[in-house]
Formats: sequence, C-alpha cells, structure tokens
Amino acid sequence: MRRFLAITLLLMAAACGQPPSTSSSSSAPPPGRHDADQPTSAPAGTEPGHGSPAPQTPMGHTLNPRKIAWTSVTPSADGRSLAVVWWSGVAPCTVLDRVEVEESATRVTVTLYEGRDPRHPDTACIDIALEKTTTVRLAAPLDSREVVDGAK
Repeated sequence: MRRFLAITLLLMAAACGQPPSTSSSSSAPPPGRHDADQPTSAPAGTEPGHGSPAPQTPMGHTLNPRKIAWTSVTPSADGRSLAVVWWSGVAPCTVLDRVEVEESATRVTVTLYEGRDPRHPDTACIDIALEKTTTVRLAAPLDSREVVDGAK
C-alpha cells in the first residue's frame, strides 16, 4: 500500500511539472520560475488573501479594451486623488488600458478599461483572479461628491 501511495504521489508531482514538496509551506518560486519570467508590462497583481493589491499604470493601446467594474475606491487624505481597486486577470492577458474620469459638482464617475497587451497577442492565459489598484488624480478635491463606477 505504501509503495502504491508513493508511486501515486510521484506521478501526481510529475504531472504538475514540479518535484514533490517535503514542506507544507514555501515562499520560494517553483523551480525554473524566476522574476524575469514574469511579464514586464504591468505587475501581475496579488492572489486573493495574499497582501495588498498590485499597483497598475495604464498602458494604452491594448487589444480589445473593455470596461471593467471596480470593487472599492478610497480618497486620499486631501481628497485630490482616489485609490481604485478591482479584480482582474493576469498580464499580459489582462492589463489596464486607461482610466476615464468625469467630474461634476455632485459626482465623480471613474471608468476603468482593460485589454490585452498587444506585444503578447498569442499568450495562453490562465483563469485566475488578481486584485489590482490604480491612483486617479482629480481636478478638484472630492469633498462631498459621490463616486460612481462608469462600468455599471
């Protein structure tokens, strides 16, 4: 029975492309995976429950840009900028294209657009959610104005 279990574990590890682990937790990247292997167009984000959202900078001119809903917004202490947070996919498959801001006397509408990095149009994409953030500068302090998601 032990031999069967050992063989099964080895086959499962081989199928995953990684050697079996003798430790239940490790912060080291998997063998053969280094920071240089990560896309450089935008930070990849964070996994659910693993720290702060990854800062994103709009890259512009993405492929098939579309509106994406955000989950929260936090004004800065002086009210002149907003930290916008949303869930997204991994780069280069899903990157921030642009942020549009419309301001009126009573409302600030923030619309995020995401698309695919045009430098990597044929990259295979994994289906994983990452939390991301970007900072939006306002023309006037937020004060008592309502912040609205332009994607909803």
